[in-house]
Amino acid sequence: MNNVMKYKGYWAKIQYSEADECFWGEIEGINDSIFFEGTNVDELKRDFEEAIDSYIHNIVKGMVKNHKNNIAGSFNIRIAPEPHREASILSKVRDISLNQFVERAIEKEVKLSLNQ
Repeated sequence: MNNVMKYKGYWAKIQYSEADECFWGEIEGINDSIFFEGTNVDELKRDFEEAIDSYIHNIVKGMVKNHKNNIAGSFNIRIAPEPHREASILSKVRDISLNQFVERAIEKEVKLSLNQ
């Protein structure tokens, strides 16, 4: 996950703008739109950390009211019928809900991806 930056529990996916010739990102998982940019890694990292520090400062000062993480822990997915059927069967065989089966699969993928 080379294109992700993390700081103080916040994260952002980094992208490159060919038109502007700079790297940029948007802080994810919050109820605000906070962008940052830099023409090199040092500038990008500095702007990212300053954006988060400023956001946290504004929360403390009461200037940001609804700062809760916008990731609620539930979402709808659409998958092909065959993997859905297979997952349903495996969840029954393992005596767990389909929801638990999917959650465990996601946890495994996340751990695998983070360990790369």
